[in-house]
Amino acid sequence: MGVAQVSVTKLEASERAGRVRLDTLERAANALDCDLVYALVPRRSLDEQVRAQAERVVARDFPAVANSMRLEDQGVPGEIARETRDDLVTRIVNERGLWRAG
Repeated sequence: MGVAQVSVTKLEASERAGRVRLDTLERAANALDCDLVYALVPRRSLDEQVRAQAERVVARDFPAVANSMRLEDQGVPGEIARETRDDLVTRIVNERGLWRAG
């Protein structure tokens, strides 16, 4: 790599400790005639992530609507409310409008 052994040892130690800097890795990759690939790898499938985000959107917005309906004496029983939440989640998943600000 064209550097002192102590530098390589420090790089390896910082990598093990999770403190290595990207610019340092980039220099090491270039010295080894490699490309540095930096990637985020999902822990679950895209479908699972989309559904979880849809559930977060509904969980954020549904309680306020349900409360307003109760105040106006238009509340719905628990089972119907659960079905309505599930329907909303499905609708949001199908529309893919998950990450819009709102």
